[in-house]
Amino acid sequence: MTSAPVTNTDAAWLLGLLQAGDSFYPTGSYAHSFGLEGLVQQGVVSDRATLRDFIVLSALPALRHTDLPLAAHAWRAFGEANWPRIGELCVLSSALKTAREARAASENIGRQRAELMASLRAHPLAQEFLQRASAENWPHASAVSAALEGRVLGAPLTAVLAGMAYATLASLLSAAMKMLRLGQNAAQYLLTEALAATPAIITAAEQTAFDDIGWFNPWLDIAAARHETANSRMFIS
Repeated sequence: MTSAPVTNTDAAWLLGLLQAGDSFYPTGSYAHSFGLEGLVQQGVVSDRATLRDFIVLSALPALRHTDLPLAAHAWRAFGEANWPRIGELCVLSSALKTAREARAASENIGRQRAELMASLRAHPLAQEFLQRASAENWPHASAVSAALEGRVLGAPLTAVLAGMAYATLASLLSAAMKMLRLGQNAAQYLLTEALAATPAIITAAEQTAFDDIGWFNPWLDIAAARHETANSRMFIS
């Protein structure tokens, strides 16, 4: 039995997702550690083993319970032009980030992602989202903007969530390499292990009800809040 051939349309959205998830893409995500630097400063994350704990106990659950379900609901809402729900998701995404730095990071990255879709692709959906977000004062949630990217590119939901998960994990490990004695090979082993757990996380996130979105992690929230007033820092968040 042979698989269906890849079409030009498939290649187009795949290339678009690769572009949007690359560190070369100017979303500003390279300037953020998303709380990891705060944990390194406190000595909670100090080596490969404790970094693995951070990925397993913090990064993957955050994707499972918050970012990926938000994006899944937003992807569906964009497909239905359900603007009230999109507004709810933007507000919810911001409210779930208790540390100011985390909210600001999501806002800045989300705004840039949406603006890039509107300018690079000149797509009316992205343009309308920016207009409505401005008029209604919606936060520019990064997860919602990722879903917008998927809709603009014509990518299926599972691919959008997979792209988000990869970009998040790769960005965290790239940041970790700047702060810890961690080589490229060790980072790739950790990334491979995390990615192996990701398909099940994506499936669960796709099935998460709106009222079940959210996850509380005081460990990371406190570190992010302390990072804001640190004497020195490498990353914005």
